[in-house]
Amino acid sequence: MKIGIIGFGGMANWHRETISGIDGLEIAGIYDIKKEREDFAEECGLHVYKSREELLADPKIELVLVATPNDLHKPIAIDAMKAKKNVVSEKPITLSSADLQEMIDVSRETGMFLTVHQNRRWDEDFLTIKKIYDEHKLGDVFRIESRVHGAHGIPGDWRQEKEHGGGMVLDWGVHMLDQILMMMKGQKLSTVYATFTNVTNQLVEDGFTTVLTFESGTEVLVEVGTNNFVSLPRWYMLGQDGTAVIRDWDLSGEIVCAAGSDEKDVVPVRTAAGLTKTMAPRREDTIHRYELPVVRSDIREFYRNVMAVIRGEEESRIKLSEVMRVMKLMEKIFESAKSKQILDFEK
Repeated sequence: MKIGIIGFGGMANWHRETISGIDGLEIAGIYDIKKEREDFAEECGLHVYKSREELLADPKIELVLVATPNDLHKPIAIDAMKAKKNVVSEKPITLSSADLQEMIDVSRETGMFLTVHQNRRWDEDFLTIKKIYDEHKLGDVFRIESRVHGAHGIPGDWRQEKEHGGGMVLDWGVHMLDQILMMMKGQKLSTVYATFTNVTNQLVEDGFTTVLTFESGTEVLVEVGTNNFVSLPRWYMLGQDGTAVIRDWDLSGEIVCAAGSDEKDVVPVRTAAGLTKTMAPRREDTIHRYELPVVRSDIREFYRNVMAVIRGEEESRIKLSEVMRVMKLMEKIFESAKSKQILDFEK
Protein backbone atom coordinates (compact mmCIF):
# COMPACT_ATOMS: atom_id res chain seq x y z
CA MET A 1 0.00 0.00 0.00
CA LYS A 2 1.43 3.37 -1.01
CA ILE A 3 1.02 6.54 1.05
CA GLY A 4 1.56 10.14 -0.02
CA ILE A 5 2.52 12.77 2.54
CA ILE A 6 1.33 16.37 2.29
CA GLY A 7 3.36 18.62 4.59
CA PHE A 8 6.81 17.29 5.45
CA GLY A 9 7.73 18.97 8.73
CA GLY A 10 9.08 17.39 11.88
CA MET A 11 6.01 15.28 12.65
CA ALA A 12 5.78 14.01 9.07
CA ASN A 13 9.40 12.92 9.29
CA TRP A 14 8.48 10.99 12.44
CA HIS A 15 5.81 9.25 10.34
CA ARG A 16 8.46 8.48 7.70
CA GLU A 17 10.65 6.83 10.30
CA THR A 18 7.71 4.85 11.70
CA ILE A 19 6.44 3.73 8.29
CA SER A 20 9.90 2.44 7.38
CA GLY A 21 9.40 -0.32 9.96
CA ILE A 22 5.98 -1.47 8.71
CA ASP A 23 5.69 -4.35 6.25
CA GLY A 24 3.30 -3.65 3.40
CA LEU A 25 3.35 0.16 3.61
CA GLU A 26 5.54 2.33 1.41
CA ILE A 27 5.87 6.09 0.95
CA ALA A 28 5.14 7.06 -2.66
CA GLY A 29 6.40 10.61 -2.11
CA ILE A 30 5.78 13.93 -0.42
CA TYR A 31 4.68 17.48 -1.19
CA ASP A 32 5.69 20.52 0.83
CA ILE A 33 5.68 24.24 0.07
CA LYS A 34 9.16 24.76 1.56
CA LYS A 35 12.23 24.12 -0.55
CA GLU A 36 14.32 23.02 2.43
CA ARG A 37 11.77 20.32 3.29
CA GLU A 38 11.74 19.13 -0.32
CA ASP A 39 15.53 18.95 -0.23
CA PHE A 40 15.42 16.98 3.02
CA ALA A 41 12.90 14.55 1.51
CA GLU A 42 15.18 13.95 -1.45
CA GLU A 43 18.08 13.34 0.94
CA CYS A 44 15.88 10.66 2.54
CA GLY A 45 15.40 9.06 -0.86
CA LEU A 46 11.78 10.16 -1.28
CA HIS A 47 10.08 11.29 -4.46
CA VAL A 48 8.97 14.93 -4.33
CA TYR A 49 5.76 15.90 -6.13
CA LYS A 50 5.63 19.31 -7.81
CA SER A 51 2.18 20.11 -6.43
CA ARG A 52 -0.54 18.86 -4.15
CA GLU A 53 -2.66 18.19 -7.22
CA GLU A 54 0.06 16.01 -8.76
CA LEU A 55 0.27 13.91 -5.59
CA LEU A 56 -3.50 13.48 -5.40
CA ALA A 57 -3.64 12.51 -9.09
CA ASP A 58 -1.15 9.66 -8.67
CA PRO A 59 -3.20 6.44 -9.09
CA LYS A 60 -0.64 4.42 -7.11
CA ILE A 61 -1.47 6.28 -3.89
CA GLU A 62 -4.24 4.72 -1.77
CA LEU A 63 -3.62 6.67 1.43
CA VAL A 64 -2.72 10.31 2.13
CA LEU A 65 -1.22 11.65 5.34
CA VAL A 66 -2.08 15.31 6.02
CA ALA A 67 0.66 16.77 8.24
CA THR A 68 0.26 20.50 7.64
CA PRO A 69 -0.64 23.32 10.06
CA ASN A 70 -3.98 22.60 11.71
CA ASP A 71 -6.13 25.00 9.68
CA LEU A 72 -5.23 23.20 6.43
CA HIS A 73 -6.25 19.70 7.54
CA LYS A 74 -9.88 20.07 6.48
CA PRO A 75 -9.51 21.38 2.90
CA ILE A 76 -6.66 19.00 2.05
CA ALA A 77 -8.46 15.98 3.53
CA ILE A 78 -11.64 16.82 1.60
CA ASP A 79 -9.69 17.24 -1.66
CA ALA A 80 -7.93 13.92 -1.04
CA MET A 81 -11.16 12.03 -0.37
CA LYS A 82 -12.75 13.52 -3.50
CA ALA A 83 -9.67 12.28 -5.37
CA LYS A 84 -10.54 8.78 -4.08
CA LYS A 85 -7.78 8.63 -1.47
CA ASN A 86 -8.14 7.38 2.10
CA VAL A 87 -6.94 9.94 4.65
CA VAL A 88 -4.95 10.03 7.87
CA SER A 89 -4.94 13.53 9.36
CA GLU A 90 -2.53 14.70 11.99
CA LYS A 91 -4.23 15.89 15.15
CA PRO A 92 -6.37 17.85 15.70
CA ILE A 93 -8.33 16.59 12.74
CA THR A 94 -9.70 20.12 12.24
CA LEU A 95 -10.62 23.25 14.22
CA SER A 96 -14.34 22.79 14.99
CA SER A 97 -17.07 20.20 15.24
CA ALA A 98 -18.87 21.82 12.28
CA ASP A 99 -15.74 21.39 10.13
CA LEU A 100 -15.38 17.80 11.31
CA GLN A 101 -18.98 17.05 10.33
CA GLU A 102 -18.25 18.33 6.81
CA MET A 103 -15.27 15.96 6.61
CA ILE A 104 -17.36 13.04 7.88
CA ASP A 105 -20.04 13.82 5.29
CA VAL A 106 -17.46 13.76 2.48
CA SER A 107 -16.06 10.47 3.80
CA ARG A 108 -19.53 8.95 3.63
CA GLU A 109 -20.26 10.41 0.18
CA THR A 110 -16.98 9.19 -1.34
CA GLY A 111 -16.68 5.92 0.58
CA MET A 112 -13.14 6.86 1.60
CA PHE A 113 -11.74 6.05 5.03
CA LEU A 114 -10.96 9.05 7.26
CA THR A 115 -9.14 8.93 10.55
CA VAL A 116 -6.88 11.00 12.81
CA HIS A 117 -3.45 10.14 14.17
CA GLN A 118 -4.34 9.91 17.88
CA ASN A 119 -0.94 8.37 18.51
CA ARG A 120 -0.93 8.99 22.25
CA ARG A 121 -3.47 6.24 22.75
CA TRP A 122 -0.34 4.08 22.47
CA ASP A 123 1.65 5.99 25.14
CA GLU A 124 2.85 3.49 27.72
CA ASP A 125 2.26 5.85 30.66
CA PHE A 126 -1.40 6.16 29.59
CA LEU A 127 -1.84 2.42 29.04
CA THR A 128 -0.28 1.72 32.44
CA ILE A 129 -2.50 4.14 34.39
CA LYS A 130 -5.53 2.86 32.42
CA LYS A 131 -4.67 -0.70 33.47
CA ILE A 132 -4.56 0.43 37.12
CA TYR A 133 -7.98 2.05 36.66
CA ASP A 134 -9.53 -0.83 34.69
CA GLU A 135 -8.34 -3.47 37.17
CA HIS A 136 -9.65 -1.52 40.15
CA LYS A 137 -6.27 -1.69 41.86
CA LEU A 138 -7.04 1.43 43.97
CA GLY A 139 -10.67 0.63 44.75
CA ASP A 140 -13.21 3.25 43.68
CA VAL A 141 -11.29 6.07 41.99
CA PHE A 142 -12.49 9.53 42.97
CA ARG A 143 -9.83 11.77 41.38
CA ILE A 144 -7.43 11.59 38.43
CA GLU A 145 -4.81 14.20 37.55
CA SER A 146 -3.15 14.24 34.11
CA ARG A 147 -0.44 16.80 33.42
CA VAL A 148 2.29 17.72 30.97
CA HIS A 149 4.68 20.48 31.97
CA GLY A 150 7.50 22.17 30.09
CA ALA A 151 9.57 25.30 30.62
CA HIS A 152 10.29 26.52 27.08
CA GLY A 153 7.07 28.41 26.35
CA ILE A 154 4.84 27.80 23.36
CA PRO A 155 6.69 26.87 20.12
CA GLY A 156 7.62 29.87 17.98
CA ASP A 157 6.11 28.65 14.72
CA TRP A 158 2.50 28.57 13.51
CA ARG A 159 1.49 26.94 16.81
CA GLN A 160 1.46 30.39 18.40
CA GLU A 161 -1.00 31.80 15.83
CA LYS A 162 -4.73 31.44 16.40
CA GLU A 163 -5.66 31.52 12.71
CA HIS A 164 -3.59 28.40 12.13
CA GLY A 165 -5.12 26.51 15.06
CA GLY A 166 -2.38 27.25 17.56
CA GLY A 167 -2.56 27.01 21.33
CA MET A 168 -2.15 24.25 23.87
CA VAL A 169 -5.75 22.99 23.87
CA LEU A 170 -5.49 21.93 20.22
CA ASP A 171 -1.83 20.91 20.55
CA TRP A 172 -1.66 18.83 23.74
CA GLY A 173 -5.21 19.01 25.04
CA VAL A 174 -6.54 16.97 22.12
CA HIS A 175 -4.33 14.06 23.24
CA MET A 176 -4.93 14.27 26.97
CA LEU A 177 -8.69 14.70 26.68
CA ASP A 178 -8.87 11.75 24.29
CA GLN A 179 -6.96 9.63 26.80
CA ILE A 180 -9.33 10.56 29.63
CA LEU A 181 -12.44 9.86 27.57
CA MET A 182 -10.97 6.47 26.59
CA MET A 183 -10.22 5.67 30.24
CA MET A 184 -13.70 6.73 31.37
CA LYS A 185 -15.40 5.09 28.40
CA GLY A 186 -19.08 4.43 28.97
CA GLN A 187 -19.48 7.29 31.44
CA LYS A 188 -21.14 10.58 30.65
CA LEU A 189 -19.11 13.72 31.28
CA SER A 190 -21.34 15.99 33.34
CA THR A 191 -19.55 19.33 33.71
CA VAL A 192 -16.50 21.22 32.42
CA TYR A 193 -14.58 24.13 33.91
CA ALA A 194 -11.43 25.62 32.38
CA THR A 195 -8.92 28.42 32.78
CA PHE A 196 -6.15 29.52 30.39
CA THR A 197 -2.72 31.08 30.90
CA ASN A 198 -0.96 33.58 28.64
CA VAL A 199 2.45 33.82 30.25
CA THR A 200 4.72 33.49 27.22
CA ASN A 201 2.21 34.20 24.46
CA GLN A 202 -0.69 36.64 24.27
CA LEU A 203 -2.21 35.42 21.00
CA VAL A 204 -3.18 31.92 22.08
CA GLU A 205 -3.27 30.03 25.38
CA ASP A 206 0.19 28.77 26.34
CA GLY A 207 -1.34 26.60 29.06
CA PHE A 208 -4.67 25.51 30.45
CA THR A 209 -6.30 23.72 33.36
CA THR A 210 -9.65 21.99 33.07
CA VAL A 211 -11.68 20.13 35.68
CA LEU A 212 -13.99 17.45 34.32
CA THR A 213 -16.69 15.88 36.49
CA PHE A 214 -18.12 12.54 35.34
CA GLU A 215 -21.53 11.12 36.19
CA SER A 216 -19.95 8.73 38.72
CA GLY A 217 -18.62 11.72 40.65
CA THR A 218 -15.02 11.09 39.59
CA GLU A 219 -13.21 14.39 39.16
CA VAL A 220 -10.45 14.66 36.54
CA LEU A 221 -7.95 17.48 36.33
CA VAL A 222 -6.18 17.94 32.99
CA GLU A 223 -3.37 20.49 32.88
CA VAL A 224 -0.88 21.70 30.30
CA GLY A 225 1.82 24.19 31.23
CA THR A 226 4.70 25.59 29.18
CA ASN A 227 6.31 27.79 31.84
CA ASN A 228 6.78 25.20 34.63
CA PHE A 229 10.37 24.94 35.81
CA VAL A 230 9.44 22.21 38.30
CA SER A 231 7.12 19.64 36.77
CA LEU A 232 4.37 17.87 38.69
CA PRO A 233 3.68 14.15 38.03
CA ARG A 234 2.41 13.07 34.64
CA TRP A 235 -0.35 11.02 36.36
CA TYR A 236 -1.73 11.02 39.90
CA MET A 237 -4.70 8.77 40.69
CA LEU A 238 -6.56 8.61 44.00
CA GLY A 239 -8.78 5.71 45.00
CA GLN A 240 -10.58 4.65 48.15
CA ASP A 241 -7.92 2.03 48.89
CA GLY A 242 -4.75 3.62 47.54
CA THR A 243 -2.85 6.05 45.34
CA ALA A 244 -0.87 5.64 42.11
CA VAL A 245 1.69 8.02 40.65
CA ILE A 246 3.52 8.02 37.31
CA ARG A 247 6.10 10.77 37.37
CA ASP A 248 7.01 11.05 33.69
CA TRP A 249 7.24 9.18 30.39
CA ASP A 250 10.10 7.15 31.85
CA LEU A 251 7.42 5.30 33.84
CA SER A 252 8.96 5.93 37.22
CA GLY A 253 6.33 5.72 39.95
CA GLU A 254 4.54 3.38 42.31
CA ILE A 255 1.25 2.21 43.77
CA VAL A 256 0.65 2.53 47.51
CA CYS A 257 -2.39 0.78 48.99
CA ALA A 258 -3.81 0.23 52.44
CA ALA A 259 -2.84 -3.15 53.89
CA GLY A 260 -6.17 -3.66 55.59
CA SER A 261 -4.79 -3.11 59.09
CA ASP A 262 -6.67 -0.94 61.53
CA GLU A 263 -4.23 1.86 62.26
CA LYS A 264 -5.09 3.07 65.75
CA ASP A 265 -1.80 4.45 66.95
CA VAL A 266 -0.98 7.25 64.54
CA VAL A 267 2.39 8.82 65.25
CA PRO A 268 1.90 12.60 65.19
CA VAL A 269 3.98 14.77 62.90
CA ARG A 270 5.69 17.69 64.62
CA THR A 271 5.47 20.91 62.61
CA ALA A 272 6.83 24.35 63.44
CA ALA A 273 3.43 25.37 64.75
CA GLY A 274 2.38 22.19 66.52
CA LEU A 275 1.42 18.52 66.12
CA THR A 276 -0.88 16.92 63.55
CA LYS A 277 -2.24 13.38 63.43
CA THR A 278 -4.58 14.07 60.52
CA MET A 279 -1.71 14.70 58.09
CA ALA A 280 0.65 12.12 59.54
CA PRO A 281 1.82 9.44 57.09
CA ARG A 282 0.69 5.87 57.47
CA ARG A 283 3.04 3.46 59.19
CA GLU A 284 4.86 1.10 56.83
CA ASP A 285 3.15 -1.92 58.41
CA THR A 286 -0.26 -0.56 57.32
CA ILE A 287 0.50 -0.13 53.63
CA HIS A 288 1.65 -2.17 50.65
CA ARG A 289 3.92 -0.71 47.95
CA TYR A 290 3.71 -2.12 44.43
CA GLU A 291 5.63 -1.56 41.22
CA LEU A 292 3.68 -0.14 38.31
CA PRO A 293 2.12 -2.80 36.05
CA VAL A 294 3.86 -1.38 32.99
CA VAL A 295 2.07 -1.92 29.68
CA ARG A 296 4.25 -1.97 26.56
CA SER A 297 2.98 -0.94 23.14
CA ASP A 298 3.93 -0.57 19.49
CA ILE A 299 2.84 2.64 17.75
CA ARG A 300 3.15 0.89 14.39
CA GLU A 301 -0.16 -0.78 15.28
CA PHE A 302 -1.85 2.46 14.24
CA TYR A 303 -0.86 2.09 10.59
CA ARG A 304 -1.36 -1.66 10.61
CA ASN A 305 -4.94 -1.01 11.69
CA VAL A 306 -5.40 1.70 9.04
CA MET A 307 -4.28 -0.72 6.31
CA ALA A 308 -6.55 -3.47 7.65
CA VAL A 309 -9.53 -1.09 7.68
CA ILE A 310 -8.91 -0.06 4.07
CA ARG A 311 -8.74 -3.74 3.09
CA GLY A 312 -11.99 -4.45 4.92
CA GLU A 313 -10.34 -6.72 7.49
CA GLU A 314 -10.79 -4.73 10.73
CA GLU A 315 -12.74 -1.90 12.31
CA SER A 316 -10.94 1.35 12.96
CA ARG A 317 -9.43 1.62 16.43
CA ILE A 318 -10.13 5.36 16.33
CA LYS A 319 -13.82 6.01 15.77
CA LEU A 320 -14.96 9.32 14.27
CA SER A 321 -17.65 9.49 16.96
CA GLU A 322 -14.83 9.51 19.56
CA VAL A 323 -13.00 12.19 17.60
CA MET A 324 -16.18 14.30 17.49
CA ARG A 325 -16.68 13.96 21.25
CA VAL A 326 -13.16 15.25 21.89
CA MET A 327 -13.70 18.12 19.44
CA LYS A 328 -16.91 19.17 21.20
CA LEU A 329 -15.17 18.92 24.58
CA MET A 330 -12.40 21.24 23.38
CA GLU A 331 -15.03 23.71 22.19
CA LYS A 332 -16.66 23.55 25.62
CA ILE A 333 -13.28 24.22 27.26
CA PHE A 334 -12.81 27.36 25.15
CA GLU A 335 -16.34 28.45 26.08
CA SER A 336 -15.78 27.84 29.80
CA ALA A 337 -12.47 29.71 29.85
CA LYS A 338 -14.07 32.68 28.11
CA SER A 339 -17.19 32.77 30.29
CA LYS A 340 -15.37 31.77 33.52
CA GLN A 341 -18.23 29.41 34.30
CA ILE A 342 -18.80 25.72 34.98
CA LEU A 343 -20.67 24.38 31.97
CA ASP A 344 -22.81 21.30 31.44
CA PHE A 345 -21.53 18.89 28.79
CA GLU A 346 -23.54 15.66 28.66
CA LYS A 347 -26.79 15.07 30.52
